[in-house]
Amino acid sequence: MKIAFVGKGGSGKTTLSSLFVAYLADAGLPVLAIDADINQHLAVALGATEEEALAWPTLGDNMTLIKDYLRGDNPRIPDAASMIKTTPPGRGSRLVRPFEDNPVFSACFRQLDGVRLGVTGQFDEDDLGVKCYHSKVGAAELLLNHMVDVDGEYVVMDMTAGADAFASGLFTRFDVTFLVCEPTVRSVGVYRQYADYARDFGVRLVVVGNKVTDAEDVEFLQEQVGGALLGWMSASRHVRAAERGAARPIAELEPRNLETLSSMRATVDAEQRDWARYQRQAVEFHLRNARAWAGADLVSQVDPEFVLSPQLAVQSS
Repeated sequence: MKIAFVGKGGSGKTTLSSLFVAYLADAGLPVLAIDADINQHLAVALGATEEEALAWPTLGDNMTLIKDYLRGDNPRIPDAASMIKTTPPGRGSRLVRPFEDNPVFSACFRQLDGVRLGVTGQFDEDDLGVKCYHSKVGAAELLLNHMVDVDGEYVVMDMTAGADAFASGLFTRFDVTFLVCEPTVRSVGVYRQYADYARDFGVRLVVVGNKVTDAEDVEFLQEQVGGALLGWMSASRHVRAAERGAARPIAELEPRNLETLSSMRATVDAEQRDWARYQRQAVEFHLRNARAWAGADLVSQVDPEFVLSPQLAVQSS
């Protein structure tokens, strides 16, 4: 299952994604997490020190390696430089499993408390005024386009705030998208914007309330988002302790909040991916990018007879 966390900036998106990742890992489940937020805080939220987080290898700095590895011997892609963030896999491409060993995972991912964690990387001085953040997130999009995950495997991405994910086809790469929503008009506004953009693409959008303090907050969320509301997270001493650097085991989270995490996992586990649609949407957004800015010649990268599926054996290096 591929899972995204989105929401208004400051809504607690990273906090909730880290709690969900820790909840899965504590259950002994295999979790691959990717921090794709422009504010790179997921590593620290999962227990890394600030120094460890700053030293973490990044997907953005390894884009050439990622492209070259995923390209494999696909005859439609002559070299790594010709790939863009939306390039879909085809016959000859290398596919990856989220928990295998390969050069990309060796270079870009590290283990942290039972979680395989990668980060897209943050802006540095050389990027300012020159690049948009999607130049880094594009590495994660390429990886998800070529990833074959199966039942019992969890890939969790902490996304950029607001509706930034719609700058590419990345928003279609997930089986469930959890939108973290505070009981405020502005936060609900982000939900409505996201729901409007996602409506025509079969995105499974689920709202999880956060920073809920009383029954009025719950009532507000229920009135504003209706049946999209799965549950909510109440004010948490556990989270406050973690924010002060005193991380506690996830099992010590308040029972009511643990119930919400349990409901989130049940929602994810109930989903069934349509692999044909998954591939079709990857192709659709690649064609859009090719025709809009990357060059119409990149249309030829599409292999019309290829469909990503769990039955495909991962090609060896």
